[in-house]
Amino acid sequence: MTTPIIDSHHHFWDPASGGDYGWLSGPFEPINRKFEPADLRPALQKNGVTGTILVQTWNDLGETWDFIQTAEASDFVAGVVGWVDLTDGKVGDTLSKLMASPQGKWLVGVRHLIQTESDPSWLLRADVQNGLKAVERADLVYDLVPNLPQLPSCISTVEAFPEMRFVLDHISKPEIRNRGFDEWAVLIRRFRSQRNHVWCKLSGMVTEADWKSWTPRDLKPYVHEVLDVFGTDRCMFGTDWPVCLVAASYDRVVDALQECIKDLSEVERKKILGMNAIEAYRLPQFQERNA
Repeated sequence: MTTPIIDSHHHFWDPASGGDYGWLSGPFEPINRKFEPADLRPALQKNGVTGTILVQTWNDLGETWDFIQTAEASDFVAGVVGWVDLTDGKVGDTLSKLMASPQGKWLVGVRHLIQTESDPSWLLRADVQNGLKAVERADLVYDLVPNLPQLPSCISTVEAFPEMRFVLDHISKPEIRNRGFDEWAVLIRRFRSQRNHVWCKLSGMVTEADWKSWTPRDLKPYVHEVLDVFGTDRCMFGTDWPVCLVAASYDRVVDALQECIKDLSEVERKKILGMNAIEAYRLPQFQERNA
């Protein structure tokens, strides 16, 4: 059986739907259009990608419902990281309704766009921490999506929930274009002691590099640092499509990661390219296949 390749991070959106897509302007204007499964499928087939994780794009419960229905209808979406209001005292009930629905098995994680909050320590608020307890009780992953200012709160949170599964998105978005390695590395190394329950996505890097001139050489120090901190059992491939398109094609993102991990063993590469995502998110169709 061919080892699965899982793109652990991509999106769909339709700006005409009324969602919070104001950021799709200026340099992001080229991707200010509808993206749906038919747009992604050719790139997946060309690169041998077996399944994907569809990730929320704005803080809206309706999108979560839409996404699990998309997964049910799709031939490649293997799981959904959706959004629920962690500050809502009834968030546990919301999660129960989602998971009990006919499409509920596709909900594998939850995320909040913490980098949009004015308080960099938003995650540490008492009501948010209570919401995270509900996510833990539901046995779902919580995806962390910080910029550098929110990273300390992410570290404190994973320390506070040692039995919960976390995934750090986009290696926490270091400023690769400005050679922001040192300050980022000091913080990222604090995850080393938490590597038993925290995974990291090797995604989102090309948009943090110089869009016009980046090469895999620019990404390698960051990839190698993350591999050193988390280990090859806790890192996973992701493209951040279609956001990545402002800086690179889907193919080029895949090729760049392959270049960065080419010196690893075949077993280690297979873990990063698919098996680790299956383990972290407990993807239903792959869990069933391996049962």
